[in-house]
Amino acid sequence: MSVQIFLQGKLLGIERFLPSDAPTGQPAGQALVAGRAHWAALLSEVLPRALLAELGLARILLGSSGGGNFFLVLPAEAVPQAEAFLKAANEAIRETGGGMLRLVWAGTENLGDWTIVRKRLAEEMWRRENTVPVAEGSFAPRSIGSAAADSAYFSDYLAPRVREARTFGWSPDTPGRVLIDEGKHTWAAGTADGITVARHAALDDAGHTATVEELAQRAPGHAMWGILRGAVDGFRIRLRRAQTIEEYLQLTLQFQQFFAGELEVACSMPDFWRKVSVLWSGEDDFAVYGTWDALLQLAREMQRLFHRFAEANLKELPGPEGKTITMALELAPEVDAPFGLVFEAAGRSLDIAKAADKDCLQIFGRTVEWRHVNHASDLKELMMRMVRQYDCPPEFLSELSAFYREKPSGRADRPWRYYRRLAVVLGEHKDRELQRLQKALITDIVGKSSTQVKLRPAGRVAVEWARLLAGPVCTIEETPTPAALQTNGAATVRERSETPTVDAVAPELAPTESEEIEQSPVTAETTAPAQEQPSPSDAEPASNLETEQGA
Repeated sequence: MSVQIFLQGKLLGIERFLPSDAPTGQPAGQALVAGRAHWAALLSEVLPRALLAELGLARILLGSSGGGNFFLVLPAEAVPQAEAFLKAANEAIRETGGGMLRLVWAGTENLGDWTIVRKRLAEEMWRRENTVPVAEGSFAPRSIGSAAADSAYFSDYLAPRVREARTFGWSPDTPGRVLIDEGKHTWAAGTADGITVARHAALDDAGHTATVEELAQRAPGHAMWGILRGAVDGFRIRLRRAQTIEEYLQLTLQFQQFFAGELEVACSMPDFWRKVSVLWSGEDDFAVYGTWDALLQLAREMQRLFHRFAEANLKELPGPEGKTITMALELAPEVDAPFGLVFEAAGRSLDIAKAADKDCLQIFGRTVEWRHVNHASDLKELMMRMVRQYDCPPEFLSELSAFYREKPSGRADRPWRYYRRLAVVLGEHKDRELQRLQKALITDIVGKSSTQVKLRPAGRVAVEWARLLAGPVCTIEETPTPAALQTNGAATVRERSETPTVDAVAPELAPTESEEIEQSPVTAETTAPAQEQPSPSDAEPASNLETEQGA
């Protein structure tokens, strides 16, 4: 009886390859990064299937594939042919990827307990990852023409055609490329027996993939786009704790199918289908781009779906590994910002979030837990209600944002300062409902303590969220509406050319950095400049003197 060989493959360098500069030296654009992401995702699906097809083996020998990894079972007699196939594919991948992406694989016999087999596979994979064989011609200079042709393959061939592809194919003439609707071996796209990947894309009016500039115009408030990336916490640790090969493959397939299926369905919902496009879906991570508001809502939706997925499939497994997900939302600083640079920045933000905490979201430069994100959504609705329903000046959002500026060490502000700073911008009003909303807003941000200020993390996210929704603030050059110039002090604020702050309206109320002694609310009210009044003790002798003179 033939000995079974476990063969595991992995694509290295994906994170560095996707946002790398184009051969011309310019930052990678949207189509180039999208084409590279599709290529890397489909390679790990096509290569193991093509290997089995070339060797004449059954499809059932494929254990798992996708997300830059694959795992399959081979008979011992087929190992030499598999080695030759993978070497040819690796050379073609290195050439197509400009030397930044390479394929490594490791194999071992199916002998002993799975924990022992897994350890042998891990050791062999580590050796191959850290050993790069020098082939003939490795130091020969590469021609610019071939690099340009590879870029055209990503941006002109893969990026616009993957979404509508009926089949994905492979050919021995081009072993390192994924073919669309052609090839010696083909597999149906989007079926249970074929290749399933998330490939949703927001379209323009002509039926083509919308550019990021077009997506930014679809956002409410500020016209901005961004990239959302997410990854499961402790996924590799969860795989290492698998006790059998069946458990290992089941976990891999469950996570891969979750991101490929749920992400595609979520992006097809009415709130997202014209605003977001899928960039990548792997075993334990994903990446999408689109309008800033849709990405924020999509992050909350994916977290909710993953929480339900973990409760249904991982509840019996011990430990928190693999049961939470962390995401990062990176907004483009400008509408025409290079796509590759924003994608790279999103990756750094995700690394920062995973290093700081688990089960959290990195947004607006801060890492917050998911429960704080949900609270921020409610707080944002309260702010927008004050702006839209009660005609509060949008400038008060900028004043709220100033609360979170860094303060000198040793400074301890009192809550009453924040109440007065917000009251200056909002002005006087007699609407009790607005007063109630104002009090609830400031209490949610600075806390309920009357002596100490503890700024809530959800407040910063809510303020920035509301500022983006409110859009550009009305300036002196613009023609404000009559409703915007009603009472609440808005007319006085808009007479100034700069963004109004409490320092511009009431300098004596703004805290200074040199102030060392904090005053109580009662003391502060009595320190306003006023004429000194005589005390009762001083007034009594004067009245007695007048009485004596009258006598």
